[in-house]
Amino acid sequence: MRAARSAIPFAAPLLVLFTGLVHAGPVKIGVLETLSGPQASTGIAYRAAVRYAVDKLNAEGGWNGAPVQLLEYDNQGGPAGASDKLKAAVADGVQIVVQGGSSAIGGQITEDVRKHNLRNPGQEIVYINVGAEALELTGEKCNFHHFRFAGNAQVRTKALVQAMKQANVLGTKVYSINQNYSWGQDMERSIEENAGPGGYQVVAKTLHDVNKIQDFAPYVAKISASGADTVITGNWSNDLLLMMKASKAAGLKVRFGTVFLDQVGNIANAGDQAVGHYVAQTFNPEAAGEEGAKFVASYKAKTGRVPVATEPQTVFGLEMVADALRRTKPKAGSLDVNAFARNLETTKLKTPMGESSMRASDHQVLLPLVVSTVSADAKYKADDTALGFKPVKTFTAEEAAVPAQGNCKMQRPG
Repeated sequence: MRAARSAIPFAAPLLVLFTGLVHAGPVKIGVLETLSGPQASTGIAYRAAVRYAVDKLNAEGGWNGAPVQLLEYDNQGGPAGASDKLKAAVADGVQIVVQGGSSAIGGQITEDVRKHNLRNPGQEIVYINVGAEALELTGEKCNFHHFRFAGNAQVRTKALVQAMKQANVLGTKVYSINQNYSWGQDMERSIEENAGPGGYQVVAKTLHDVNKIQDFAPYVAKISASGADTVITGNWSNDLLLMMKASKAAGLKVRFGTVFLDQVGNIANAGDQAVGHYVAQTFNPEAAGEEGAKFVASYKAKTGRVPVATEPQTVFGLEMVADALRRTKPKAGSLDVNAFARNLETTKLKTPMGESSMRASDHQVLLPLVVSTVSADAKYKADDTALGFKPVKTFTAEEAAVPAQGNCKMQRPG
């Protein structure tokens, strides 16, 4: 499905920018997300955040005196579909491509963007990644036209383990369960790498198919039999929803340390079983104070609901994109993509959570993180329940950061 609509500000971790010097006229942004199938809820959330950010950008004047145009494409939940829709976006004159749901899809997009730019000098496009967190995207696959405005497994796990250990809730036995692709494999390695600092033993590990399992009861039984104190998982979308549902049905007595527990539906599925579970978040409105409350109110007024999970990071990422756009002067009436990308490398943004900045060496955003626990004492409730995410520990961007990977060899135009 593809529908053109007007857009406003930029703010969120899954944007891809397509810009070619041969195209005179307005900047076109294409959101390339999963809008149908089992992962659609995730893609729809990214789309909502992109719409909000583009609308805000346009309300503030757009770019070069014209509104930014937003086009939407359904990648149908897979790399092949994403590749086909990317070709359609290029044919439509899209200059900025935004995507975030699934590192497998992100890996396909970044490679397609790299090849397109090599073959079409002067018609480059930029991939704004607002949620694909696999390490390879800012490691061996890093490229000048890819920018990530989300975290990664190393950053998320480091914060999660530190906060849970300091709160004395981590325990000494951890079960690692993750999806069997680049992101989940990164999480499994990061869980093992943090065992020393965290003071725990990984008692068992599971990698499973992505969004194909309908019943997690056998996995919950394995977790129970392992004697683990804590489960650490990078699971997202349907896989996390169904694992929460199965853990509730079994009355599983372990604590979960997660990355995406704040996605819609997880607390509703787990119920009181979720109390005491933890999540490493890029935004928590309670932790963000007055500025966080203002952002929540603005987002709710535009979308009808509060921002959750990856939506805030997407909005903030697009706000950094908007800043770079404002600093990029038109060339022959069009956006010079390479000049835009160079400006994006130096972008900083004060968000409600603190300052974020783009690291030029690998195009990985450095952003604050907050670790929260599910509690009835949380100010903001989730899934229309009595529970929400109570902040436990906030990390500045500098505290949360890990070094750039040595296998990123950034090649810059000219």
